[in-house]
Amino acid sequence: MKVLVTGGAGFIGSHVADLLCAHGYAVSIIDNLSTGRVSNLPQEATFFHVDLTDFDEIRQVVEAVRPDYLIHLAAQVDVTTSLTNPLIDASTNILGSLNLFQVAYQVGVKRIVYASSAAVYGDPAALPLSEDVKIEPLSPYGISKYVPEHYLRIFASESGGHYTILRYANVYGPRQNASGEGGVVAIFSSRIAAGKPVTIFGNGEQTRDFIYVEDVAKANLAALHSNCDGVFNISTGVRISVNNLFDLFRQIAGDTARCEYAPPRPGEIMHSCLDPEKAKACLNWQAETDIFDGIAQTYKWFVNARV
Repeated sequence: MKVLVTGGAGFIGSHVADLLCAHGYAVSIIDNLSTGRVSNLPQEATFFHVDLTDFDEIRQVVEAVRPDYLIHLAAQVDVTTSLTNPLIDASTNILGSLNLFQVAYQVGVKRIVYASSAAVYGDPAALPLSEDVKIEPLSPYGISKYVPEHYLRIFASESGGHYTILRYANVYGPRQNASGEGGVVAIFSSRIAAGKPVTIFGNGEQTRDFIYVEDVAKANLAALHSNCDGVFNISTGVRISVNNLFDLFRQIAGDTARCEYAPPRPGEIMHSCLDPEKAKACLNWQAETDIFDGIAQTYKWFVNARV
């Protein structure tokens, strides 16, 4: 079976590609290397250095590969960029996805798995969030991740193909970028590995639902094997505060882990947690990695990356 992975040189995409190769899939990867790295690419995969907004080349690659499945992870993920330049954000995340979905179904792709985001939900009224709550994104990025969900559903219906939308919670793990919009785990890991203090904004009691990247990769594989179409939260369903997260780093790194507190960042959501029960029931998937073990593996990777 042939699988085309967009964003396969990136953080999440490379873990997905590794898992697919390990299971014997013929993997092709599209990535513009804006944030991804060639070193992340599995040797068994075929790589196409193409930007999602290069619509003609995207079509040529999809038509040449003619994949059985498409896993779409490539995106503009910087919230600040989406605010300052929403046209770039929309061109990549909406128009790029639209072009990709259309040509994929035209060549007979059986199922498209689309990486959406918890950002589509906005500021939650009650936790954990199920997939059917009201959608009120707070940024253009949240909007641009939500709109392709509708295009995907319509294209699948018209073509007779299938689709799976995975809304990720806060993904962390090895290979994550600690700069720009890097997640807090990557930022903490990078700074502590360098012997620098980390910054905790506000009182540190804000909570997030952290999920290890290998569990996310397994969710993508489960989606390929499932007969279920629809939207699924990919999460642990467990909240942990930033203060407790830092305590885990103290247990792992000892006195190397130091923190400083700073004023809260304006507009930051205080609490976030997604309900994974639908994914457990329909995809036969659930997160398996203990938060301590996941943090330890992530920190070890950042330490070794400095050597």
